[in-house]
Amino acid sequence: MCGICGFIGKKEGQTEITGNMLKAIRHRGPDGQGIRVRGDAALGFCRLSIIDLDGGMQPMENETGDMALVFNGEIYNYMDLRKELEKAGHTFASHSDSETLIHGYEEYGEKIFDHLRGMFAFAIWDEKKKRLFAARDFFGIKPFYYAMIDGCFVFASEIKSILEFPGCRREVNREALEQYLSFQYSVLDETFFKGIYRLEAGSFLTFENGRIHVEKYFDPLLTPEKKCSEQLLFKRLEKTLKDSVECHMVSDVEIGAFLSGGVDSSFVAEQFTGKKAFTVGFLDRQSKYNEIEAASGLAGKLGLEHHTKTISKEEFWEAVPKVMYYLDEPSGDASAVALYFVSQEAAKYVKVVTSGEGADELFGGYNIYMEPEALKWLKWIPKGLRKKMGKLAERLPENVKGRNYLMRAAKDVEERFIGNANIFSDEERRRLLRGNTGAVSTGEFLRKYFDKVAGLKDVDKMQYIDLTCWLEGDILLNADRMSMAHSLELRVPYLDREVFETAKIMPADTKIRHKQTKYLFRRITEKYLPKESARKKKLGFPVPIRVWLKEEPYYFAVREAFTGKAAREFFHTEELVRLLEEHRKGVKDNSRKIWTVYTFLVWHRVYIDNNSSF
Repeated sequence: MCGICGFIGKKEGQTEITGNMLKAIRHRGPDGQGIRVRGDAALGFCRLSIIDLDGGMQPMENETGDMALVFNGEIYNYMDLRKELEKAGHTFASHSDSETLIHGYEEYGEKIFDHLRGMFAFAIWDEKKKRLFAARDFFGIKPFYYAMIDGCFVFASEIKSILEFPGCRREVNREALEQYLSFQYSVLDETFFKGIYRLEAGSFLTFENGRIHVEKYFDPLLTPEKKCSEQLLFKRLEKTLKDSVECHMVSDVEIGAFLSGGVDSSFVAEQFTGKKAFTVGFLDRQSKYNEIEAASGLAGKLGLEHHTKTISKEEFWEAVPKVMYYLDEPSGDASAVALYFVSQEAAKYVKVVTSGEGADELFGGYNIYMEPEALKWLKWIPKGLRKKMGKLAERLPENVKGRNYLMRAAKDVEERFIGNANIFSDEERRRLLRGNTGAVSTGEFLRKYFDKVAGLKDVDKMQYIDLTCWLEGDILLNADRMSMAHSLELRVPYLDREVFETAKIMPADTKIRHKQTKYLFRRITEKYLPKESARKKKLGFPVPIRVWLKEEPYYFAVREAFTGKAAREFFHTEELVRLLEEHRKGVKDNSRKIWTVYTFLVWHRVYIDNNSSF
């Protein structure tokens, strides 16, 4: 695992600029550094040594030296790919997986992705063609950002590296802010920094003759097979999952596991070859915000050396500015802070960990996926009448039982679902923000995604939205940044292209059945885990911010932010204070709304006001 950066274009002081860009992402690769400057191309690389510890340094060149690579990630099938390439006449100078990419690109060109199994973000400079080819993995596990600055194409693993490029401006993208208030994460291609873009998951990019071209090579479309044999599907998925975990064990260093006590991380921990597991929690062990007790019990049964930490509220709040710094963009997902601490704990003992990200999106694990089944009792009512019922329900007091049910039943899934987070409605965010940002409604933004899955069942549609937006923008971004903040490589065996090939054909009733999420997946895990682990209800990464926001030190800290200079620039502060007071008095649980705004203001202080010591 590593950090990459570079730029293409005429600029004085190329080596110094690249060095400054690398310093900003040194945490991604503290084991070594390399810079290659030739002509108008400058490439930078910082290394976290995992495979081929003595070799594999980058930037890496081909045999003739006219192509150079910088790469962040792991190619799990690199040994098989190497054999294919050697048969085709390519000569290897190292034993690293990195070298298979540069020879693979020579051999297959833009079809290289048909041959890759892994997580990656890389850039290859072709000296002869004066062409940069860059790509990001299938699901967006590894990051890649880019910008055009003073005629130069600039790229890096993290935004903070691009910010070090001379002439880069730190201007807030107000459109990104408005969408963020609904989604809880940065959802646009253009980031929170005007002019800096993210390369989407499953995409490649070329830069040639001053022009950027972006193309999609992978789309996680679901194609459920109605007549799929459940017994055969069970066997196929079981085999694929076990094979994927085995593939993800490729390493020359020890591998540990994040263990929440839930079924996803538990199955990986049961299958993997490591000996250490790591868990964090909040409050006491009997609290609903703490899964250490359940994880410890399982770790004991699996014979794992279990390391735990209970995060104090003081530690949590103190870490928020650091977390925003490492994230690059604001995140309203408080679990990012928990990930920061569990990564910090794991990094004391290992350089690589496994985790359970992706299982919920692939196998139907979120509780919200049960909503279509719950709403079916009113589906027979004509849509026009359901909408009238919904309008009437809106007039009822908020504490009336069944009000929310009628309101949601009145809407099609395309109207009511924007992903696992739905913080502020379109109307609420317009009322909260100062000025018109030009942002489209959440429904309009997601239309292009829903159009692709128009013929599928509601639960499949919901999964596709999460696979394309939520997974990349929230789950994987947090996982990458919080692990890399501590120079820790995080691997996600469920997000494997072979696993997806099986998951995509699963019918809806193999995912949600008998009011149970991940039905078929849980049946498989029951062969390997105690029943209480295999059937454990999903908790996510629960954080007690709703409790802490009512306590004086934190309430006052948030209130100060809500009435400060940055808040007055972007928001109607009286609305922010109203949300905070309602929450403190117990009128409403506004904790997620408050946290989403607060983390933006902390991010603004760190990056725009440049008020940090990191």
